[in-house]
Amino acid sequence: MPRSKKEKIAPEIVRILRELSDIHSPSGMTADVLAHIEKIARKAGIGCHYTNKGALIVGNHPKPQIAIAGHVDTLGLMVKELKGDGTLGFTKIGGPILQAFEGKTVRIFTQTGRIYSGSLILNNPAAHVNSKASEIARSDTTMHIRLDAEVSDSQQLKKLGIEVGDFIAFDSGFEYTDTGFVKSHFLDDKAGCACMISAFLKMGSAALKKNPVMFFFSNYEEVGHGACAGLPETIREMLVVDMGVVGEGVTGDEYSVSICVKDSSGPYDLILRGQLTEIARKNKIPYKLDVFPFYGSDGSAALRAGLDARVGLIGPGISASHGNERTHLKGLNATTHLLLNYLK
Repeated sequence: MPRSKKEKIAPEIVRILRELSDIHSPSGMTADVLAHIEKIARKAGIGCHYTNKGALIVGNHPKPQIAIAGHVDTLGLMVKELKGDGTLGFTKIGGPILQAFEGKTVRIFTQTGRIYSGSLILNNPAAHVNSKASEIARSDTTMHIRLDAEVSDSQQLKKLGIEVGDFIAFDSGFEYTDTGFVKSHFLDDKAGCACMISAFLKMGSAALKKNPVMFFFSNYEEVGHGACAGLPETIREMLVVDMGVVGEGVTGDEYSVSICVKDSSGPYDLILRGQLTEIARKNKIPYKLDVFPFYGSDGSAALRAGLDARVGLIGPGISASHGNERTHLKGLNATTHLLLNYLK
């Protein structure tokens, strides 16, 4: 029995998403992942250029009117203190749920180019000496980074080249199951970016020269100012491809594309929402209309910065956002197909 077009997209998305997930990119340290996307685009004959702030624009049309936006930056940490016992104090980049990352492997990136491994753990974590370990609230004051190096004081940390301001990134823990699930940290928003890459590859160089569309990969969304600058003045419509929320009180699931009607910044454009809904219905794409109460996007940032354009937001349903995230190929495919049909 021949496979459907929807099923054919799945292996490409999995490969692309795995490659993106393997590249560490907390907000402020995104050059490597953007260079990877640039390489994919240029190999396909699609032009690229960077904004002053470092975001990547992909497309061949000289005066794009439609911006498809997603963000490559992820949650992370930064070294705040070299402690006297040889451990590292940290400050959060974005809003990671620390409980979900406790015990996980991190990478510390020094300014000298050295990379060290370590773990995020509780202060005095051993249950055999701390009977209250399970009851302590996890925060940047009750946890630290345990370095995988023989160090016992701050001077030894300095000799390794570790300094305040060094980025700390979590390994994604990417896993693709035989039941179609993708489990990984930072599917917000590398899953959306994978859908965008799949879409521009599917369209191809010639179509992108005729079609007034650009793909905007922002690099500071998790800290609130991703798409507030860098969009051309010709843009009249912006479709953000970010995560759809799965949880109590919302309608989204991991097998559909979520069409966000409102988030914490207010409602998204009604006309564009109607167009997206109609496209999904006509093409039998599984979708959910949804309200995200504690959510902001690159669309929010662009509108606050004064973008005069209609803005909408779609994305694959993702469970356990900012923690141990999971989605499904059906949701990735649904998002990619809605995006491609919208661009027709």
